[in-house]
Amino acid sequence: MRNIIIIIVALALIPVICSGEIFPKTGTAGLQFLKIGVDARAQGMAEAYTAVTNDISSIYWNPAGLALSEKKQVMFSHTNWVADIYHEFFAFSYNHDLGTFALSATYLTTGYMEVTDEETFGPTGEEFYNYDLAVGLSYANSYTDKFAFGFTAKYLREVLDEYDVNGFSVDIGSVYNTGWENLTIGMALRNFGPNLKYEVDNDGDGMIDEDPFDLLDNDGDGVIDEDREELEFKIPMSFSLGAAADILREKDYSLIGSFQIDSCVDREETYNLGFEFNYLNFSFRTGYQFNLTQTFSAGLGWRIPIRYAVANIDYAYNHMGDLEEDSIMSKAHRISLKLAF
Repeated sequence: MRNIIIIIVALALIPVICSGEIFPKTGTAGLQFLKIGVDARAQGMAEAYTAVTNDISSIYWNPAGLALSEKKQVMFSHTNWVADIYHEFFAFSYNHDLGTFALSATYLTTGYMEVTDEETFGPTGEEFYNYDLAVGLSYANSYTDKFAFGFTAKYLREVLDEYDVNGFSVDIGSVYNTGWENLTIGMALRNFGPNLKYEVDNDGDGMIDEDPFDLLDNDGDGVIDEDREELEFKIPMSFSLGAAADILREKDYSLIGSFQIDSCVDREETYNLGFEFNYLNFSFRTGYQFNLTQTFSAGLGWRIPIRYAVANIDYAYNHMGDLEEDSIMSKAHRISLKLAF
């Protein structure tokens, strides 16, 4: 019990120890795709999910939740984001005597876009492509019947036309069930890693971060070196603290309530409130995120026992405020499929 308390306290103090810069600094972090959540169940509850998660989607929300399932699982999640942005997530988990292991991949793309000339402010007829990618390896284990701990190590990559950057980050989390009304406390630190920096060699001389003020022409093209020093940027590290409990639980139906506080390095703290009502094999969800553009959420779920597995099909809609377009298909929709076998 003493070791469990030490781990919980350490997790709670990590954001304070590792970064004294956790205050609203909009636009100061890159790789924003890491903040787009997966799993329609979680999104239907307005992301108040750190203490609820107990299946393969825990890879994103709180790796410790992986240890709460005794079955192998496969998951696919698709997000139709605003501005024709598409976000995909795939994961597989496997239970072993040593704990639960999982492999995951996240991919975001905006498709092809037109190149705009900065002098004429018009399209050139050319197109460019960009994408974001994260590949993760997770491990989780239950150390008592009430406490679990887990982590995910991720490789990160972003490609913007001809430029790219690579990095890594770590997610860690814990869940603790108090035993009273299924009250569970969850904590997760996501996207903890070093700053990243693009390496740009526009003048093709094999050198980067050059000094344009030394009046040198290292590549001999008759022009003073163009590649100024690229600035580092943070990745969107965040810390979530949540609590979830049973409001009602009977044989055929149940109601779960969850509250969560999120702190991220490039925005103000948000407060998430979510509910899930389950009746037989159907689920109805709703929630609200305070202090964020993405506010109201709602979703549905259907649990389908099949011959070799149990399938969970979930859908969620998130209201995006001023970011939304009039077309129904341009709004933020999520669909996810999970198989446990």
